[in-house]
Amino acid sequence: MSKHVLLSAFADEIDMDLTTQMDVLDTHGIKHIEMRGVNGKNISEVTVEEAVEIKNQLDARGFKISSLGSPVGKIYLKDDFEAHKAMFVHLLEVAKILESKYMRIFSFFMEKDTNHDDYANEVIRHLKELSAIASPYDITLLHENEKDIYGDTSARCLNLVEKVNCDNFKLVFDPANFVQCGENPFVTYSLLKDHVAYYHIKDARSSDSVVVPAGEGDGQISQIIKELTSERDYHGFLSLEPHLGNFAGFAALENIEEGEVEELEQSDAGKFGIAVDALKTILSTQNIAHA
Repeated sequence: MSKHVLLSAFADEIDMDLTTQMDVLDTHGIKHIEMRGVNGKNISEVTVEEAVEIKNQLDARGFKISSLGSPVGKIYLKDDFEAHKAMFVHLLEVAKILESKYMRIFSFFMEKDTNHDDYANEVIRHLKELSAIASPYDITLLHENEKDIYGDTSARCLNLVEKVNCDNFKLVFDPANFVQCGENPFVTYSLLKDHVAYYHIKDARSSDSVVVPAGEGDGQISQIIKELTSERDYHGFLSLEPHLGNFAGFAALENIEEGEVEELEQSDAGKFGIAVDALKTILSTQNIAHA
C-alpha cells in the first residue's frame, strides 16, 4: 500500500505578500496554501475582485488552496451573530472563487470562569445554521479545536460533530491545541479520527505550552501520522501551522494582547523552513511520500 500525503501551509507565517509566500513554498516543493492572511489582509477582508486576482496569481504559479483559514466562530456568543453570518457568506463566495473545498471555523469564545457545557445548545444551533447556509456550496466546514472556545476538548469536539450532524461539517485536528488544553493528542485522535478530514501540523510542549517544530513537543505527531497513513490509508492534507514566531494577526488568533507577543521573534522564511524540515523528517522516516 502506497503511503502519500498532500502538504499545505499557513503561508502568512512566511510573509503577508502572496508572491513571497509562493516563492518560499516553491523552494520546499509545497503547492498548496491554507489561506488566512494574504497581501496585507485577513482572508475575511479580501474583496471578490481581489479574490479573482489572487486566483489568477495562484493559477499562474500552479498553486491551489487547500482550505480557507477563516476566523468564523472566533467571536463571543454575546456578539452580533447576524453580522458574523454576513462575513461567513462573503467567505463562501471567496472560497468558491478560489476553488477551496474546505473552510476552517471555530465554535465561539467562552467567557472566563464559565461552564462551557452550559452553552452547548446555543453553539450547536449556530453551527447548524452555518452548515445550512454552506450547503449549496461545494465546501466542507472544518471545526478546529482551539483554546478558549467551546470545542477546546476532545469530548466537546465529539459532541459538536455528532449534534451538528451535517455531511458538510467535519473536524480539523490540531495536536498542539490539545496539548495546550491538557489533553493527550493520540488519545484524542483515537476518539475523533472517524470525524477528522484534515490535519494541522503544529506541536507544543505540555510543560509550558510553547509551540515547537513537529516532533519536538508532546503532540505525538509522528505516532498520529503513522496511524492515519498506515491504518486509515489517509492521503489528504497535512497543513503546516508553525507558530514559531510573531506574524501579522498572531495576537488576534491567540486572543491575547499585542504586547504579549511583541517579545517573540518575527516569523519568517527561516523559521518556516525549520517547520517544514521537521515534518519532512517525520515523513521520510516513515517512508511517506508527499506532494
